[in-house]
Amino acid sequence: MKINIFKTEAEVLDGLAKYFVAIANEAIDKYGQFSVALSGGNSPKKLYGLLSSPVYKNMVQWSKVYFFFGDERYVPLTDVESNYGMAKKALFEPLQVNAANIFAVDTLLPPAIAAAQYAATLHSYFAGGDMKFDLILLGLGDNAHTASLFPFTTVLQDESVSVKAVFLTDVKKYRITFTAPLINKANNIAFLVYGQGKAAAVKNVIENEPDIENFPAQLIAPPNGTLQWFMDEEAASSLKYQ
Repeated sequence: MKINIFKTEAEVLDGLAKYFVAIANEAIDKYGQFSVALSGGNSPKKLYGLLSSPVYKNMVQWSKVYFFFGDERYVPLTDVESNYGMAKKALFEPLQVNAANIFAVDTLLPPAIAAAQYAATLHSYFAGGDMKFDLILLGLGDNAHTASLFPFTTVLQDESVSVKAVFLTDVKKYRITFTAPLINKANNIAFLVYGQGKAAAVKNVIENEPDIENFPAQLIAPPNGTLQWFMDEEAASSLKYQ
């Protein structure tokens, strides 16, 4: 695990954008294409806006990038809460990404079937081989969840390399999420975290004793890939070792 700490939010976003470009170009040079699983929320929205800005948009051959979603809210893709909808506006439309390169979760299906179909989509993309993404982007919630791996949900114990539907009892809503074993297969995993409000969660995940029920992001520990954190000084402020 490598922790990258920057002074400001803008520097965090720029640092991760540079990392994204480097990993993308490395994969395209090696394999002819680049597979990435996106995360949702406000933090990555700013990253996507930066990647599609004049500063970065010409640094990657976007026609060779294939986009997936590490988790999705169980809402119509046109809903304001949809991770796909956010990425469409912030990234896909500005870059004019071909629709054939974008793999969204079909949230019109029942949750379990939507998850199973998305898992089948992944199997098809990876031609039945290892479902190993070149890069998976992750965020971190105040409650130490990542993707839709929330505290005290049954998916935390799921050892399958797959996609699952998760029911969140507190908000009475479903989410569709990659399982931790699927995330951990990735060649590269990057957490994007900034702001004082994330400091406690960052410390709990990185420095506390293992307790995946309370701190699900501790599940992210790729045995063969690289794991990097991109955060600002505020998010890192509670860490003992910086």
